[in-house]
Amino acid sequence: MASPLEGGADALLLDLPRGPLQAYRARASFCWKELVLFLEGEDVLRLKKTIFSTLENDPLFARSHEEDISLDRYRELSFLRCKRIMEYNLLPLEDMVANPLWFQVFTNCLGMYDWSLAIRLLLNMVTFGLAIYNLGSERHLKYLPKIFNMEIFGCFAVTELSHGSNAKAIRTTAHYDPITQEFIIHSPDFEAAKFWVGNMGKTATHAVVFAQLYTPEGQCHGLHPFVVQIRNPKTLLPMPGVMIGDMGKKVGLNGIDNGFAMFHKVRIPRQDLLNRNGEVTLEGTYVTPFKDDRQRFGASLGTLSMGRVAIVGMSTVNLKLAVSIALRFSATRCQFGPSDEEEVPVLEYQMQQWRLLPYLAAVYALDHFSKSLFLDLVDLQQGLMGKDQSARQAELGREIHALVSASKPLASWTAQKGIQECREACGGHGYLAVNRLGDLRNDNDPNCTYEGDNNILLQQTSSYLLSLLASRIEQSPLKTVDFLEAYPEILGQRFSCPSINSCLDSSVPLAAYEWLVCYLLLESYQKLNEEKRSGRNDFEARNNSQVYYCRPLALAFLELTVVRRFHEYTHQPSVPPPLRAILGRLSALYALWTLSQHMALLYQGGYFSGKEAGKMIQNAILTLCSQLKDDAVALVDVIAPPDFVLDSPIGRADGELYKNLWTTVLQESEVLKRPSWWLEFTVNKPRVGSLKSKL
Repeated sequence: MASPLEGGADALLLDLPRGPLQAYRARASFCWKELVLFLEGEDVLRLKKTIFSTLENDPLFARSHEEDISLDRYRELSFLRCKRIMEYNLLPLEDMVANPLWFQVFTNCLGMYDWSLAIRLLLNMVTFGLAIYNLGSERHLKYLPKIFNMEIFGCFAVTELSHGSNAKAIRTTAHYDPITQEFIIHSPDFEAAKFWVGNMGKTATHAVVFAQLYTPEGQCHGLHPFVVQIRNPKTLLPMPGVMIGDMGKKVGLNGIDNGFAMFHKVRIPRQDLLNRNGEVTLEGTYVTPFKDDRQRFGASLGTLSMGRVAIVGMSTVNLKLAVSIALRFSATRCQFGPSDEEEVPVLEYQMQQWRLLPYLAAVYALDHFSKSLFLDLVDLQQGLMGKDQSARQAELGREIHALVSASKPLASWTAQKGIQECREACGGHGYLAVNRLGDLRNDNDPNCTYEGDNNILLQQTSSYLLSLLASRIEQSPLKTVDFLEAYPEILGQRFSCPSINSCLDSSVPLAAYEWLVCYLLLESYQKLNEEKRSGRNDFEARNNSQVYYCRPLALAFLELTVVRRFHEYTHQPSVPPPLRAILGRLSALYALWTLSQHMALLYQGGYFSGKEAGKMIQNAILTLCSQLKDDAVALVDVIAPPDFVLDSPIGRADGELYKNLWTTVLQESEVLKRPSWWLEFTVNKPRVGSLKSKL
């Protein structure tokens, strides 16, 4: 469809190269440029274009695949690139403050190029820098300019060799010495070594170290954060008493130097305690504004929420890239057909549509959700910095914590499954490293475990939901649980849809999801009480109620929230009329597809009855896939970055699948050359006689 845009917006979005993909682009029911402009806006498009063109025009960012360079060289490149990005100042601090969402855009653009680069920057600026800003006070502001000009390079050290998810059991200690007014940071044994810390292995000069704080009388006041210098910034040699090591090669993200550290009675000034949530006076008296130690602990680790929200965006970007590659491949890869003389693109097959198009819809839904969740967290952070002590602020913190704890599992698992499906949907060509699907899969994999194990995080969400039943359910700041006020009435509802056409709107699965969450909430509540009546303590009761109760409850609640937010976004009056149909189909497909994964529970609880209900959902999914098939390439054009950034011969915008693949393979290989080891093998070839004598 021709572009209706004029002026600056059209200039930001250049026409795509003509080629084999043109047939699908011509059949699109909407203008891809109009959808990009609606989703992003001119200012964001201008920022993205600046970032992408900067990367492509700087030789330092010339593409070099991980398998072709050494581990040390890859890490060196990712550090140098991180430094260069900081020097470019592509997103000035004042722009970031005025438009917080631009920072997410900025990091996601860098991540599309290489997550090792983006995560290095995130760990230094956000995880380390934001921890100092949020957990410290005015005396710690001196560190922030040094972070931004890379005089110092930071990391965030919570996890230890023997403790990850159970942060309360961390064993690094910080004893206060009132005579010298210093804290003594110490690792009691190797199991207390800080472990898996990004940037620590080779490059970090400073760390926010979490340790158990002891005052002179011997009382432990729990986990607290400290700024600890671990290397000399000029020589990168470890500071006295600090032993640092690199963890070596990982499955993915090898441009990041994950490391470990042990501390042997390292002394730091009292002022390097990040003291917003707890302070020690000169004499050694502990002071905190919190009456409840659990609240102080939660506030201290609250900075992890920003990291988890970032992971939602990272996972969505990984899926976005994989889907872009797989669908452009599917639109140009022809196999079989109605006759021996005619082959059709594999995208024409219902199976290929069913495998890939729900993940395309998931990209759009999760992308919108990640942006809205990021802004929710910014709202919370602004309240914290303004020292908002209101009941709404406290409830907002609880609600966002519940959302964040389930959003990381949903996004990372959806991306994990989706990238693998994309890899398989591209056949053998998808297995070729140069086409990037393997790297995307490996780089996404740690999203499922770092910043909190997914299955453990889901318990935070289910606990929040269960707590609402124990108290009077009131309106929440973000309105994500307001529907629970009517849960007895909702549980009395049953699926009612007269035809497939009436199912093709996300309002139908939205109602089903509300019932599902209410059903699982009541089932989980009853299961916990049943366990307790059987004589089991709270720990045992919770442990025995996770697999078929609390875990699916948390996931269903988050899926409902994503579905609701995307439904509201795609059905708002401001959606341009030419885009309403395509956005409505994406919303309905994502909602129905995710709901279909709970079919057994819908039947088990009685919301569905008879075979027709399940068949209607399945047929509605296939109908939407068929309707979206001709729009798939244009929908990819909306989300795909430039070819230099996408970096996949089978996913290039020109659609010249075989030409691009053949050219790349010729460049990568040494055609008609013997292996380098062959000559040595023939020269030193053992004689048969000598082998016999040895035998």
